[in-house]
Amino acid sequence: MSEARTRAVPVPTIDLRPWLSGGPQARADVVRTVDEALQAAGFLLVTGHGVDPALRSGIRTAARAFFTLPEDVKRRYAAQVGGRGWLGPGAEANAYAEGTETPPDLKESLTFATHEPFDDPVVNAEWYAPNVWPAEVPELRGLCEEYLARMAELENRLLRLLGEALGLEPDFFTRHMGHPTYGFNINWYPGTDVVGAPEPGQFRIGPHTDFGTVTILDRQAGKGGLQVFTVEGGWQDAPYDPNAFTVNIGDLMARWTGDRWRSGRHRVLPPPADAPAEELMSLVYFGECTPGTLVESVPSPVGRVAYEPVDSHMYLRAKLDAITVD
Repeated sequence: MSEARTRAVPVPTIDLRPWLSGGPQARADVVRTVDEALQAAGFLLVTGHGVDPALRSGIRTAARAFFTLPEDVKRRYAAQVGGRGWLGPGAEANAYAEGTETPPDLKESLTFATHEPFDDPVVNAEWYAPNVWPAEVPELRGLCEEYLARMAELENRLLRLLGEALGLEPDFFTRHMGHPTYGFNINWYPGTDVVGAPEPGQFRIGPHTDFGTVTILDRQAGKGGLQVFTVEGGWQDAPYDPNAFTVNIGDLMARWTGDRWRSGRHRVLPPPADAPAEELMSLVYFGECTPGTLVESVPSPVGRVAYEPVDSHMYLRAKLDAITVD
């Protein structure tokens, strides 16, 4: 099921505090490390972010109360991929985005997105709908809205850092994020008592790269957890720090940088045979652009490949359609 492993995944931990308030040399060191890591694996661990761990644990507690409800109750909130609400078992197969036929992913999700409608009715029809908050878990809404506010702040800090890491203006990315269609998934990975024994080639999330700009992940360690792929090292367990967010760039950002940075390929392993009851939960924030953003590859010597310009959200819609299980 896994390729050969020859070396550790080059995923460094970045403390944001020296970059936010340090001197020129400290900032330059952070910028260099970020650039090198995103060229190698497309992943970073980020500390010094200021997000309260109690907020993250509170979301997990509330979300678990929802996920353990009877399925007929959860079905009231059912949504399609890219929508808002509950994605039940069998809704997604992320490996489809790579052209790989696999069984559906072994997870359930609660999905939310931007809370403000757009002025353009065409954009609104495609990319906005009110978030769906389960009445059975009323505390979830306040916790998630607070978390999303913190994620928006962190995303802007990271995007300014990324602009500087490319040697460009600090607002090179953030100026395209005035009204983004961010997404937020709470992914529940229960044990085999809920999902059954994995089929051959079945994962909690199949091998894929994310589609958009920047993903900010709050994850839990587990035997059936996150793995990262590099050409040099194959599949490796992702490094874990309970105080850190795992940050990776997606396909659109890789394209934007002319493939200077690598879209981080990853997967989440199925429940392990020696710990079949293992249960994990991830909080996944997908940073995106304002609809209509034209993404053009930065020229050489920063960029390495000159892709045709694309409309950010036509690109994203095609990717979301690709992973939907019919």
